[in-house]
Amino acid sequence: MISVVVPSFNRIALLPATLDAILAQSPPAREVILVDDGSTDGTAAMVAARYAGRVALCRIANAGDLAARNAGLARATGRLVAFCDSDDLWRPGYLAAMTALWQAEPGLRVAFGNFMLVRDDTWQEMAKFTAAPPGFWDGLRPVPGGGVFDAPIVARLLAFQPFFPSAMVAERRFLQGLGGWDTSVGRIVGTDFATALLLAEHPPLGVLHAALVGIRKHAQNYSGDVQAMNLGDAAILEMVLAQRPSLAPLAGAIRASVARRRVAALEIAFARGDHAAVRAIHALLPAPARGGAVAVKAGVASLPAALRSVASAALLAAGSARARLTRRSPG
Repeated sequence: MISVVVPSFNRIALLPATLDAILAQSPPAREVILVDDGSTDGTAAMVAARYAGRVALCRIANAGDLAARNAGLARATGRLVAFCDSDDLWRPGYLAAMTALWQAEPGLRVAFGNFMLVRDDTWQEMAKFTAAPPGFWDGLRPVPGGGVFDAPIVARLLAFQPFFPSAMVAERRFLQGLGGWDTSVGRIVGTDFATALLLAEHPPLGVLHAALVGIRKHAQNYSGDVQAMNLGDAAILEMVLAQRPSLAPLAGAIRASVARRRVAALEIAFARGDHAAVRAIHALLPAPARGGAVAVKAGVASLPAALRSVASAALLAAGSARARLTRRSPG
């Protein structure tokens, strides 16, 4: 019932563990499609030699992960399509749990599973769903193994985004009918956010409680750069607001989320001493978000280089001192 699509670009060292975990699922996937997104590290030859007859190889010119997923989606034949990035892992029983979720709720259009981070081959203890803010799961209708959102949840994703491509299964024809993964946002960091927001408009949306997906953290992860992720998400929010009339009722909340993400990116840039980025981000902020501590940091970032270094160090030291005092306060 489930086809699996794995986009990959130069991940030959990590890919075998991903494919082995997928192929070990019981019941097995209908098919596993590896989309080689223009790799130059021998990925195609390795897959052809090691996984012949078990993994279908699709090679495309490098176009990014969204285009690679869509290439796999176009080739898939299963009623459902699961996606797994080439550096992530599935625990045994993941596809079985997703199959059971669809059996409990046959009308689902898409479902997302819970996940954990994996560092140095060690699965972390905290699952992503447990980090949700209060009220995020309100209205989730219980079904065996998970739950169902029967109404759109776009507004919730503006504050917390727990849905990851490697933990996503979609009804194939539904996803194709939406145009597949939204490639209109280009190749900004965190591009899958645009598709998550699109899917959130189209309930019923399923949730699998069990954390059976592992998101591996390593040196090549773009998501490890929180500053870049915040800036990417802000840009994506602006683009989807401009492109999707259905989001007009949420325009105020979306713009507020954009501002919050850029302020967070500015704070990180200042702490890193990336004063050019501070100035650039500050210029993008709406007037209400430019005041207070943000204005002070932007002002420091605009000083002559000699003064900037001293003032920045003093401001960061003062902030650290305040943080220590707050932690020690009995109140």
